[in-house]
Amino acid sequence: MKIKKILIMGLPGSGKTTLAKNLTKKLNAKWLNADKIRGKYNDWDFSKTGIIRQVNRMKELANKSKKKFVIADFVCPHHEQRKIFKPNLIIWMDTIKKSRYPRMNRIFKKPKKYDLRVTSKDNKLWSKIFLEKFI
Repeated sequence: MKIKKILIMGLPGSGKTTLAKNLTKKLNAKWLNADKIRGKYNDWDFSKTGIIRQVNRMKELANKSKKKFVIADFVCPHHEQRKIFKPNLIIWMDTIKKSRYPRMNRIFKKPKKYDLRVTSKDNKLWSKIFLEKFI
């Protein structure tokens, strides 16, 4: 079975986790939340090296899934991370202009390519739009 990886990315506080929870239920998907994964590995290094280590960890966990869909929600601030993770679909949470973390605001690069751009924090609406368009 081919795993379909769905990346939900955006600034901290943009609504990634809320949308991921909703879609995980609807798709019976494996859910990878970056904060929970970092906690499990006790790795709170947000340097570029730490961020790349985290995306490799997320990719490895996604690729081991036995489920048809894997939903990964993480900031994914660098284009390089998106290339490493290799999602089948990218949902960009473009709901806020700044997060509460100034450093993340500085390093975050808007995606050049995405499949769905979410512009409001209405996870039920965006879940419905996503499912109608892609599933």
